[in-house]
Amino acid sequence: MLEVRSLVKNFGALKASDGIDFDVAEGETHAVIGPNGAGKTTFISQLAGNLRPDAGTVRFAGTDVTALSAQRRARMGLARSFQITSVYPEFSALDNVALAVQARSGHSFRFWRPARRDLTLVEPAERVLDEVGLLQRKNALAANLAHGEQRQLEVAMALATNPRLLLLDEPMAGMGTEESQRMIGLLSKLKQKKTIILVEHDMDAVFRLADRISVLVYGRVIATGSPEAIRANPEVKAAYLGEDA
Repeated sequence: MLEVRSLVKNFGALKASDGIDFDVAEGETHAVIGPNGAGKTTFISQLAGNLRPDAGTVRFAGTDVTALSAQRRARMGLARSFQITSVYPEFSALDNVALAVQARSGHSFRFWRPARRDLTLVEPAERVLDEVGLLQRKNALAANLAHGEQRQLEVAMALATNPRLLLLDEPMAGMGTEESQRMIGLLSKLKQKKTIILVEHDMDAVFRLADRISVLVYGRVIATGSPEAIRANPEVKAAYLGEDA
């Protein structure tokens, strides 16, 4: 589904991505972990097309997308959620997801017809909200949703574009224990249907959800393997997990 080779991104003297090789198989949940400043968000931004690499290639579903914009990649089926919640706060939950449905369809709203009564937008949006557990909150303003619900809404907006690959950048950031468990439950259901790249600091979530894990340190992948192999890797313990892992 995704193949990355020799990816490089420099910010002055800082190598944020230092020759990264990475791949994701169709149907796999592949987690990316590492300490703060390791280059995880920079890496995800290059996969999504929000940031252009200085060298290397990104191939998605067999196509070289290295030079393509984020919009082009999204139309091909690559959707991203962000580390900082990114929703329209003054719109309802339903309106937020309906906008994502409209973006996927590639056509504008019909003249003389209120968009909120357009069933080609509303019905798919309601199905996605039901999938993430927010259907009962569909008419609530996004600004009035709890933090965990806003993160669920952002996942719903990504799902509404009908992606082949989901890039989730710290979906549990800022969540309490109960909210995190709810998100883990949602992602457990999604991993049966979608290919996922998961960037996350919550190691409970990572080890429960991931089929494979890559560890990023100072812009380089120091290890890739099963959760069991990563947990036992001495270099990973020293760099990130600690000896109690």
